[in-house]
Amino acid sequence: MTQIRYIEANGTEYTVEAENGVSAMEAAVKHGVPGIDGDCGGAAACATCHVYVDTDWIAKTGPAAEGLEKSMLEFAEDVQENSRLACQITIADDLDGLALRLPEKQH
Repeated sequence: MTQIRYIEANGTEYTVEAENGVSAMEAAVKHGVPGIDGDCGGAAACATCHVYVDTDWIAKTGPAAEGLEKSMLEFAEDVQENSRLACQITIADDLDGLALRLPEKQH
């Protein structure tokens, strides 16, 4: 199991144990993390799982992928260089301790 930290805009933090192979969105929804809706179920079709990857982790998660992920981020609010869709981040051992910050609101 890999620990993932989700940090709300107000600083409230949720640490969850996630199974390798699932997405960061799936782990958040399974553990009831507020602010991650995942309305499309992980198809990168809604941007309701928009997160900011802490700069210490962006090298491991990579930036938003060209194509569908970047296109969907155009619908999110307050997009930054470290913005990702949590449904496109696959949990693996090397992401243990990953910190994902949540925007103030999702669409």
